[in-house]
Amino acid sequence: MIRRLTLALGPGSYPYPNFGMEEYLLYHVEEEECILYLWQNEKTVVIGRNQNAWKECRREELEAAGGHLVRRLSGGGAVFHDLGNLNFTFITRKDNYDVTNQTEVILRAAGKLGVNAERTGRNDITVDGRKFSGNAYYETGDLCYHHGTILLSVDKEEMARYLNVSREKLKSKSVDSVKSRVANLIEFVPDLTVRRMRDSLEESFGEVYGLPVGPFPPERLCEDEVRERTERFASWEWKYGRKIPFSDEAAARFSWGEAQVLVHVEEGRVQEGKIWSDALDTDFIKAAEEILTGMIWNRKAAADRFSALSCGTPVQEAMRQDLQDLVCDMM
Repeated sequence: MIRRLTLALGPGSYPYPNFGMEEYLLYHVEEEECILYLWQNEKTVVIGRNQNAWKECRREELEAAGGHLVRRLSGGGAVFHDLGNLNFTFITRKDNYDVTNQTEVILRAAGKLGVNAERTGRNDITVDGRKFSGNAYYETGDLCYHHGTILLSVDKEEMARYLNVSREKLKSKSVDSVKSRVANLIEFVPDLTVRRMRDSLEESFGEVYGLPVGPFPPERLCEDEVRERTERFASWEWKYGRKIPFSDEAAARFSWGEAQVLVHVEEGRVQEGKIWSDALDTDFIKAAEEILTGMIWNRKAAADRFSALSCGTPVQEAMRQDLQDLVCDMM
């Protein structure tokens, strides 16, 4: 049972320390505690754990304009952050992790400001059918977090400039552009500020859980550890990974997300494989990727390998079959 609510604020607007702090809080959340971490990034494209950085973001334009690329721990798709956006993260232990309650905090905070918000789709919060908050989820062992965006006054021109959203994804949302799909809350509350949104979130956090909210104690921070985690998020290896010399490639969009499969085949066997995806289930994508290496390049071998994947949910079973079909179609 949650007995303590803690509010933590990001160290600034430079993105890598913010992600370093988020991961630090995850590994230091205490039993019976729920942390609400509120933070902002200056001009930043954030991609999901298994996404292809070269495909999702117009990297050269972004960096030339002084922007930043970050790969987060969670799955899902690419998003754009600037100082017109407020990010939230709920951090707790698995026994206390409740997406319904966590989402209710966002819905209630928006409602206090006069916004009639609702949760829709696999990870969106919308107003009048337009998305103002994209959510993603991550867990490791007993530790979990749920994080997302709240668009207050984001520059949608810059969002469209730096995000390279596929036509298939836009078509699946029945919209013509990323700009038309999203909404800024100032369209509904013209005098809304980041501070008002933050205060409303803090108040709603306490109301949903029925507990007082206290600040994160500075003495619980280890600056050296936060710095180490920050450096990893800022590293080239974490952000971009290594390009493989692939010989075959296929991509498709499914009900659970997009997937791009790359393989390097020599002498009838996969020497290396890579799966890029915006699927929320990052661990399953990683497991599917790992079975590619060493696989004989024929349909029977693919069926044997994919059938051995452990599927605990109907979504994972659909992912297994779709990825197997996608690989087999490459042969």
